[in-house]
Amino acid sequence: MVNTQAKEKKFSAAVSVVSNIVLIIIKSIAGILSGSISVLSEALHSLADLSASCLAYFSVSKSSKPADEDHPFGHGKYEDLAGFIEAILIILTAIYILFAACEKIINGVNNEIHTTIGISIMFLSVIVNWLVSSYLHNIAVKTDSIALKTDAEHLRADIYSSLGIIAGLIAVHITGLNMLDPIIAIFVASIILRTGIKLTKQSSNNLLDGALPKEDKSKIDEVLNDFKAHGVIGTKQIRTSKSGSKRLIQMIIYLPSGMTLIEAHDICDKIETKIKEKLKNCDIMIHAEPYCVCSQK
Repeated sequence: MVNTQAKEKKFSAAVSVVSNIVLIIIKSIAGILSGSISVLSEALHSLADLSASCLAYFSVSKSSKPADEDHPFGHGKYEDLAGFIEAILIILTAIYILFAACEKIINGVNNEIHTTIGISIMFLSVIVNWLVSSYLHNIAVKTDSIALKTDAEHLRADIYSSLGIIAGLIAVHITGLNMLDPIIAIFVASIILRTGIKLTKQSSNNLLDGALPKEDKSKIDEVLNDFKAHGVIGTKQIRTSKSGSKRLIQMIIYLPSGMTLIEAHDICDKIETKIKEKLKNCDIMIHAEPYCVCSQK
């Protein structure tokens, strides 16, 4: 199962790399031929997408390796690190587009813009990115990969920005106001920047061993509450974090002081199994303590 997921993640990352190479080529040609700063900004956006896709491919390849002496907890953090770098690339791309567009507004748009070429290429870009991002998103959800999720979001931002550029080029074609082109580029950059900030927060939380989301914690609590009828008196501590797609869970539970070691071990195993049914890809460690007055001090 793990090997199958690793292969799916690698293949989907490779698809993203190939699609971005194709889009960079056609967008660059279209940007030069059309003379549109917004189309050229999309070519740059796709270049950032390509860098993100390469990082995603590298990270899912590394993260799929088993734990070793140097990485006893596995290699999942490679995905978190790649997701963070991808998010920074998104932000830097947005800043560059903002700079280029503002420069055009200040100095004026002196070149003629051939809107038909730009609209055609942007429409093709929307179709390609919709297909690839949908595929990546499905694999990211299935494998719980932050790197693939970031890559998918990267491409989805490309879709929205491409649609914005299409609308802008149509407006330029109808009105003849070339100044609309850099204004649309600024709008595109704002969408990209928002996506980058959102993904930076998510990936950095995993890198800094932030706790699992509330939904995941609630599922853990549900399991523990179900086992109160089987001897679990309460919990002393629950610690959670995430490494790549793997959820790391540590907890201390109170069991009756008269319970045998075998009975306690059996309950811990059952709790672990139930949590893994609710939360896929978990590494769980449970420490059982006897419930007595001293436990509460």
